[in-house]
Amino acid sequence: MHLRSLAAAIATITAVGAAIGLGIPLLSILLESRGYSASVIGANTAVAGVASIAAAPLAAPLAARLGVVRAICAMLLLGAFAFLGFHYFQQLWAWFGLRILLHFSLTVLFVLSEYWINASAPPEKRGLVLGIYVTTLSLGFALGPWLFSRIGSTGSLPFYVGFGIILLALLPVILAWRDSPDFEEGEHVPFLPYIFSVPTATMAVFVFGAVETGGFALFPVFGARIGYPEADSALLLSMIGLGNVLLQIPLGLVSDRVHDRRKLLLFCAMTGLIGMIVLPHLMTQWYMLAAVLFVWGGVVAGLYTVGLAHLGSELTGRELASANAAFIFCYAIGMLVGPQAVGVGMDIWGPSGFPIMLGTFFAAYAILALARLLIRKKRP
Repeated sequence: MHLRSLAAAIATITAVGAAIGLGIPLLSILLESRGYSASVIGANTAVAGVASIAAAPLAAPLAARLGVVRAICAMLLLGAFAFLGFHYFQQLWAWFGLRILLHFSLTVLFVLSEYWINASAPPEKRGLVLGIYVTTLSLGFALGPWLFSRIGSTGSLPFYVGFGIILLALLPVILAWRDSPDFEEGEHVPFLPYIFSVPTATMAVFVFGAVETGGFALFPVFGARIGYPEADSALLLSMIGLGNVLLQIPLGLVSDRVHDRRKLLLFCAMTGLIGMIVLPHLMTQWYMLAAVLFVWGGVVAGLYTVGLAHLGSELTGRELASANAAFIFCYAIGMLVGPQAVGVGMDIWGPSGFPIMLGTFFAAYAILALARLLIRKKRP
């Protein structure tokens, strides 16, 4: 695999992760400080899911028309200026529009960077490359909240930092211009049927999208309502992100050795559910909570890593390309559903609504994964 291609795809996805990791808690805290309800904050975050749902099927046509590198550069510029726009346009309606622009661009970057990785990686090293890819995405998610804990939510600095991070990704992408893969739109078949072809994988990423986005958006609000300072809540988010960074390659290696990856997906879901059950009992013990969230965050992120590996083990060629679009589409739907569900839950049950709603997502997926395992066992 060309190192320039790897650097370009990783730089792109790291910028995406950092922008999401910094932007989601930053915008939630600012809306909370202006007196908006958890439901409104959740709705504003959920608009990201609408944008992603629209962007997923358009990524391939954009790459076919512009080329992979041109499309990535265009989306990096759009995302950077949309991020900066939150500072200059304070109205709530403008923030809804900027969320759409930001997450449209980030979703296209998700699709195209993942395509670049898959097209460039040699088959015998695809698992390792995928582990590196997801780890750098998680590193971006961890970097965002850490930056937020250092620079806070006041003034223009956090917005210029996000703007700069996204623009920095342009350099390795431009350097790898000649190494970008060819992209022919006609080679890709419709993706919607693949949502149901491998439901254990697509529903895993749906739950991950819901939990990740809903949790990142409303954890700062949850932390504030149980008495944590803004910086402490941000550091807890960083612990979740750090778990994502350190545990994805080990989970990927384990997934290569298990006979049926759905068992590992069930384990990830049950870990997520248990974490939400014990969360209310750890609210007054910050260090214990940080340790639990570290493990919880890393294992839960396995829903994405192992789910994508499971998808690749079931499909190949053009089918895998279309299934990957369906995978990201389901992630986007999760982004839409998760923040709104968690916000409504917190409005109904107070801070307890946070673990209740996230736990519900995990429980529902665990039932699905268990059912799929039992169905396969009954087949002759």
